[in-house]
Amino acid sequence: MTINSLFMINQSGEIFMEKHWGSVVGRSVCDYFFEAQAKASGPADIPPVISTPHYYLVSIFRNHLYFVAVLQKEVPPLFVVEFLHRIMDIFTEYFSECSEHRIKDNYVVVYELLEEMLDNGFPQATESNILKELIKPPSIVRNVVNTLTGDSHVSSTLPTGQLSNIPWRRTGVKYTSNEIFLDLIEEVDAIIDKSGTTVVAEIQGKIQANSKLSGMPDLTLSFVNPRLLDDVSFHPCIRFKRWESEKVLSFVPPDGHFRLLSYQIGSQHMVSLPVYVTPQFSFAEGTGKFTIKLGPKQTMGKVVEDVKLTIPMPKCVINVNPTCTYGTPVYDPVNRVVTWNIGKLLPQKYMSLSGSVTLTSGEVPESNPTILVDFKMAQCALSGLRVNRLDIYGEKYKPFKGIKYITRAGKFQVRC
Repeated sequence: MTINSLFMINQSGEIFMEKHWGSVVGRSVCDYFFEAQAKASGPADIPPVISTPHYYLVSIFRNHLYFVAVLQKEVPPLFVVEFLHRIMDIFTEYFSECSEHRIKDNYVVVYELLEEMLDNGFPQATESNILKELIKPPSIVRNVVNTLTGDSHVSSTLPTGQLSNIPWRRTGVKYTSNEIFLDLIEEVDAIIDKSGTTVVAEIQGKIQANSKLSGMPDLTLSFVNPRLLDDVSFHPCIRFKRWESEKVLSFVPPDGHFRLLSYQIGSQHMVSLPVYVTPQFSFAEGTGKFTIKLGPKQTMGKVVEDVKLTIPMPKCVINVNPTCTYGTPVYDPVNRVVTWNIGKLLPQKYMSLSGSVTLTSGEVPESNPTILVDFKMAQCALSGLRVNRLDIYGEKYKPFKGIKYITRAGKFQVRC
């Protein structure tokens, strides 16, 4: 994989930073990206790969930013997409968030990181533990000292893990309190039709870990029902052969935050949805009305929290007067969006949103709006995946072990 250039673009279309490996590629190459952006209805609809006469553009959208990589040769695009996400993950670890403001405030560190992560267009150091030994994270004291002395954030010594067979973990890690936390997070992607029937339902899951363990511990993680994991992507620390033979995760963990694995559970399994939404829209010339009913469905005894419905209205809508039996409805006339904030779903409470719509004179929308649903369920994995036990070997201490389950809405749409 050879990346020639990287452009960082904000939502207003401004290129606020660029990095080139080798020859400089002019900013005019981004015009092809801006053309695709203008044709798309939203960031999710922009093609991730755009072919131009001389280059290929591979882009991602995250945290209200576009990262656009420019390639001269054809390569597997998923490698580039994964690398761009990795850059954003590293920026988040260094600056606590990956935003235009943070990147501009830390231009020097960003350039140093990109120089180490990519060598002549080829990925080199992408593990945060190695990078933090090479390039110290910015702080107020370090910035003042570097300004006065003229030093950079780059270390003069090679990272301890760079030449070992476990490059993701540095040596000599010590903690007074040894602990490891696992967050099993599942996002539900679903499309529901106007009758409430599930058209498509998938679960995108991941296990985020935060390891604060001394020495060089060797961990094993087993599941109650590992057969659910048939489409899995592992962190490089996982010993794949043992997973294939025993369905047990065996690994030496990186230090700090990392993603242990990600998985997808698709249509081959029955995905039960925790909420139901039944909408009714009717439009005539100059006017319209709607009613949306909402309630809990298969919640596995858990409370559905942070429920919110977002309804982007057609362009011909002038005004909406929403009323509801529970929660708070708000209409944004600038963006033509109705937002219904519900909070917790109460089983015994009847919840509905209704309202009248004022349209431009003589116009009728070509189609009904698509409703976007947000929710969260604590201590619940909708797929049924559960951790059986987590064991540690190679060290004498007994660490504190904690695991948390979270289910939340991903791209959860109700198409009217």
